Amino acid sequence: MRNKTAVITGASSGIGAAAARLFADEGAAVVLMARRKDRLEELAAEIRAGHGKAVAVPGDVCSPEDVARVVARAVEEFGGLDLAFNNAGWGSLGPALHQLDDSVYDLAMEVNVRGVWNCLRAEIPVMLRQGRGGAVVNTSSVAGHCATGAVAPYIAAKHAVLGLTRAAAAEYGAQGIRVNALMAGSTRTDLLEPYLVDNPELEQAMTRRAIQKRLADPAEVARVVAWLCSDQASFVTGGAIPVDGGWSAV
Repeated sequence: MRNKTAVITGASSGIGAAAARLFADEGAAVVLMARRKDRLEELAAEIRAGHGKAVAVPGDVCSPEDVARVVARAVEEFGGLDLAFNNAGWGSLGPALHQLDDSVYDLAMEVNVRGVWNCLRAEIPVMLRQGRGGAVVNTSSVAGHCATGAVAPYIAAKHAVLGLTRAAAAEYGAQGIRVNALMAGSTRTDLLEPYLVDNPELEQAMTRRAIQKRLADPAEVARVVAWLCSDQASFVTGGAIPVDGGWSAV
């Protein structure tokens, strides 16, 4: 990743933060986007203190203007855009479909699908203008493969992310732009940890089906993202790569 520039959304914690650290360690300049400004700026400062290149650009992936501003900052600060990890998302457990408010459906679609749509629409034109290709990874979920127990709109949204990924891979492959999806399993993130503390049975429920019977560490997932964005994955595009401890295999 040396001398390449990456945009990472949902970068303030969890898989996004782990990917930001790893990309920077591998030599990429990283432009970090998330809504939590303080956490984002702390992470960028941490990376710079370790002699990496990082800037924080707070924003919301649901806003096309915010996403465009992040991509523009990558070009302005580091001269272009080579890699993108469209990772921001939202999901929850909850009642059955017929008991949900429309607001839950709207939020799941807005963040998980429109967020990825906004990112692709801002990132791909820059990669096309540069004429040197690029690599994009969109965060889906095992919920993009089958029903998981999450709320129905989240499952539908993560299926839609796979559709966007495959369509983009097909449309831009001839220009050297690879687009893949990450089907992440249950991961021990800062956001999840309080729920596990308050509901000890939740971790068992989340890992019961997984072959490895445990949650992932964010760094384990980030390593797969880094590989997909690297030249080592040069013949991988349009894929939906499970990183789920075997959850989707059984």
